[in-house]
Amino acid sequence: MGEACLFSLAGRVALVTGGTRGVGRMIADGLENQGARVYVASRKAGDGELLKGGLRALQADVSTHAGITDLAQRFAALEPQLDILVNNAGVAWGARLEDVDERSWDRVMAVNLKAPFFMAQAFLPLLHASAATGRKAKVINIGSIDGLWVNAWETYAYQASKAGLQHLTRRLAAELIGQGIVVNAIAPGAFPSDMNRAARDRGEAISAAIPAGRVGTPEDMAAAAVYLASRGGDYVVGSVLAVDGGLVYANPGNMGSA
Repeated sequence: MGEACLFSLAGRVALVTGGTRGVGRMIADGLENQGARVYVASRKAGDGELLKGGLRALQADVSTHAGITDLAQRFAALEPQLDILVNNAGVAWGARLEDVDERSWDRVMAVNLKAPFFMAQAFLPLLHASAATGRKAKVINIGSIDGLWVNAWETYAYQASKAGLQHLTRRLAAELIGQGIVVNAIAPGAFPSDMNRAARDRGEAISAAIPAGRVGTPEDMAAAAVYLASRGGDYVVGSVLAVDGGLVYANPGNMGSA
């Protein structure tokens, strides 16, 4: 097999939740550019220039089990199988310890941790249909480096949800690899977006703390997702890939404080 074939997604079908903007859009565009037929699911799937480049939009609310079930049923009416599931939809929220309320905590957990599990469950028949073709089906959960280390912000639910998602990734991987489904996670660092406004609005200052000397680009995120989604990533199972310019694992200051 040639190198080009290792990373080609031609003929593959992908679904990216929260794929209309930010990291999700970077991933959706990257998968589509490698030949995949990409659906993006979002509560605001009809907004903007979503269909530019051939992306297909599905409006859905994955924060509830009912919303996930409805999405899976509608998707099954469109496609006989799902080759690549990217659980990217996420919520970032923070408050002082004494101000954290139950409703906000539960919302973060529902979107960031509960939804990826029930998405994998709901789409399991379509993932099995993909694996039955002889190629590995892929599930990619989008975590965060905030699930790998403790940052300076009081985002208690967010950090806990991402750490939980990244461990859930390993448990799902252990269960599903024998069924021809490969599960991994990506832990993004500083990528400019509406969710990561610090990287968006203060990129120069943020870059000074990153060993690579810059914030992430759409190409960086797309490349990581394409690698895990493609044949090239078939032997990577249950891993959490930090895409952060070395902030967590190649940062002398971080290592010195451990």
